[in-house]
Amino acid sequence: MEIQQQGINKNLVLIGLIIGMFFSALEQTIVGTAMPTIIAELNGFKIFAWVTTAYMITSTTIVPIVGKLSDLYGRRGLYLLGTIIFIIGSGFCASATSMEQLVWYRGLQGIGGGMIMPLSQTIIGDIFTAEQRAKWQGVFGALFGLSSVIGPFLGGLIVDHISWHWIFLINVPTGLLSALLIFFGLKHESTAKKSKISIDYLGILTLIPAIVLLLLGLTFGGDKFEWASTTTFLIFGGAILFTILFILIERRAEEPILDLSFFKNRVFATTNTLGFLLGLGMFGAIMFVPMFMQGVLGVTPTQAGSTMTPMMIAMIAASVLGGRLLLKFSFRSVLTAGMLIAAAGFYLMSTMGPDSSEIIAYAYMVVLGFGMGLVMPTLMIAIQNEFPKSQLGAVTSTSTFFRSIGGTVGITILNTVMNSTLESKIINASDTEKNPYLAKALDALSDKTDSLFGLLVNPDLLKMPDELKIPLIETIQKVWSDSFSTVFLTGLIFIAAGILIALLVGSGKIRRDQENKSENVNPETSGSN
Repeated sequence: MEIQQQGINKNLVLIGLIIGMFFSALEQTIVGTAMPTIIAELNGFKIFAWVTTAYMITSTTIVPIVGKLSDLYGRRGLYLLGTIIFIIGSGFCASATSMEQLVWYRGLQGIGGGMIMPLSQTIIGDIFTAEQRAKWQGVFGALFGLSSVIGPFLGGLIVDHISWHWIFLINVPTGLLSALLIFFGLKHESTAKKSKISIDYLGILTLIPAIVLLLLGLTFGGDKFEWASTTTFLIFGGAILFTILFILIERRAEEPILDLSFFKNRVFATTNTLGFLLGLGMFGAIMFVPMFMQGVLGVTPTQAGSTMTPMMIAMIAASVLGGRLLLKFSFRSVLTAGMLIAAAGFYLMSTMGPDSSEIIAYAYMVVLGFGMGLVMPTLMIAIQNEFPKSQLGAVTSTSTFFRSIGGTVGITILNTVMNSTLESKIINASDTEKNPYLAKALDALSDKTDSLFGLLVNPDLLKMPDELKIPLIETIQKVWSDSFSTVFLTGLIFIAAGILIALLVGSGKIRRDQENKSENVNPETSGSN
């Protein structure tokens, strides 16, 4: 196998990738702001959750498939195809006249978005040296944080002053611009020349239902159906069955979608495990922060929508700084430092209560965001440093995939922890309450944990005298705060496990002034000791 490297207009490619990745990342945060308006217009409250779920399922499922295909056929064509699908899906979303249509169109849009994300990072790995890669992967990691910061604000601005349709239509001109820049800038990409290409169709046909069933079970378990139900057993049983079939197929496939031998590489195995654990703790826990700020600390809904801004700004700064640090320190050093800082942030967040100030909360979020910002781009750089360019698509997409799955699992686990903790603490508060009227009210709320946040935000929903309402709200506030602390302490367990994994990454560093020039690098034997 031979790698042919020809001239590439890196400036055009970079601008195209930045535009494409930013707007596809933005799409994951901007839609939530517009949902109340969309629901009101399309009359689709019963299935509105599927607008997000459809995008998540398709974008996650396509990641490992497109990564492997890009190794076989090249990045340029698949990136352009992903952008076109994203543009078409966005146009359809803007024209939706019912919630059912919007759900289907979001699924189509997710396929395109799921192709753009990993291919952007893979192309960066293709066209830059290891040292340059550290800088640009940090910048691209910062784009995710930036999209989270401005997404809700931009969404609100568009809905209030233009129309919710433009939340999707904005992707059409930007997508076309990104596609044109990549088309001309990556005209002579590096490609692996093989006499015969074998596509792992059986691997694809077993991987897709495995991921879809897993995500469906995690998303709707405990909500649409009980955890201990026949539906749950069938869904997760099916996911396990297809996963086993997928593994068996991959062990014999000539060009497997996921080469299991990659896991014999220490860096690959440890960084993907670390990415999964980071997803478990990070995505699962931070979803509760705006609710804590509004329900416990009493900030306004507008302020609650921007409470993640300090953390995301810290992530952006740390992502850029982390790329610089990797030029001097080992992957293990930067990853361990990042996980230790993230662990400190999780612990500090768990100490917050009704008496905490907003300034303290923001300061703790900055600590948490800084730790995560050091880790996220480093994971990608470490993996890309270990493998030849002909395998970058597969290994890069696998890293993205594990972090995404970790986030989905984390949201499910910590949401369950939150609900069960709320219920048990309400029961305890009811049992120890001396006022019989308050005890009865708390007991009535013990199986209505979904109503507690609404009561915190709008106490007037309680039709009772102030002498009873005020202590009841204070009790609910204390219960919610304690449950929030439990969630972050649970997340801290995942992060602590991640610290141990980070120490196992090895002493590898960025290979200065050298690349994986030979296609004879063996993933089974490579890896830092």
